[in-house]
Amino acid sequence: MRFAISQILERAIAGRRISAAEGLLLLESRELASVGRAADVVARRTHPEADRASNNDRNINTTNICTSGCKFCAFSCSESDKQGYVLSRAELHEKIRETIELGGDQILLQGGMHPSLDIEWYEDLLTDIREHFPTLNVHGFGPPEIDHLASISRLPIGEVLVRLRRAGLGSLPGGGAEILVDRVRQEISPHKTSADRWIEVCRIWHELGGRGSATMMFGHVETLEERIEHLERIRRLQDETHAFTAFIGWTFQPGNTQLANISKAGTFDYLMMLAVSRLFLDNVPNIQASWVTQGLKVGQLALRFGANDMGSLMIEENVVAAAGTRFQTTESAMRNAITQMGFTPRRRNVFYELVD
Repeated sequence: MRFAISQILERAIAGRRISAAEGLLLLESRELASVGRAADVVARRTHPEADRASNNDRNINTTNICTSGCKFCAFSCSESDKQGYVLSRAELHEKIRETIELGGDQILLQGGMHPSLDIEWYEDLLTDIREHFPTLNVHGFGPPEIDHLASISRLPIGEVLVRLRRAGLGSLPGGGAEILVDRVRQEISPHKTSADRWIEVCRIWHELGGRGSATMMFGHVETLEERIEHLERIRRLQDETHAFTAFIGWTFQPGNTQLANISKAGTFDYLMMLAVSRLFLDNVPNIQASWVTQGLKVGQLALRFGANDMGSLMIEENVVAAAGTRFQTTESAMRNAITQMGFTPRRRNVFYELVD
């Protein structure tokens, strides 16, 4: 087994693509140190520069009202729930102003599957943001939200994306991917878009000239084979479009959810999945560390297990926090963490262009 792992890692280091079966062997192994070293070599070859970056942005949830009923979510509620809200424009503007004052140049804007907010509402929202904050990038909505919006507006996905882009949508986050296998999706998010539809939304956005990220939430009901199937779908679409800017994987946070009986994935599982993602996704340039779910120390360690980016300062984050995970940091601490790993801290935008 160890000899087979060594051969796979040698091929990956040499720049040869590893197969799904080989990726599974790596995940099944306990060779974290060896897999991590190989991922570090590949990351340094892909990014030989001394820089490792992060960005300053804010996750703003336009609403917490959502019909998807995801068993892993502790944030959403029904339209009749007293805790339900739709963010007012005044509150939104205040959050954006504070973000800009703190050095941010973008917001991650998501709301979920609201039963009555249609395409016109979203267009008005984006137009309003662009009028008041013309230099701000809106990284917005994610494939399930787009698919839901197309459904309630009775429009093709392509038309929805064209209209949103025209109104001011700058990039598409890869949220709602969870695991891109319908068996898993039916179990944990039965009302959310299928794996094929998630891919199709991204494909159409890419064909329109848009760019965005890909994600994976793991450590719940999926198998290791299904994790590799997820990575394979991302890699296959990236071969077609080359428009994914980054891949971000994070562990499921079970607190306060319907899946609270599932044990939280630990550091070993996180770092192994991160390293295998770097080796398998040979066509995705940036692999992001998830300090938000792992804490800054593990996020820092991720820079030696295949990650080349520390993600966002996360001026505001609600969904993971609702599940009981509340890691926070400052820009100074983030920069210091990067420096301690032997790199130069830099600031970037959502397109991974250095802006400091």
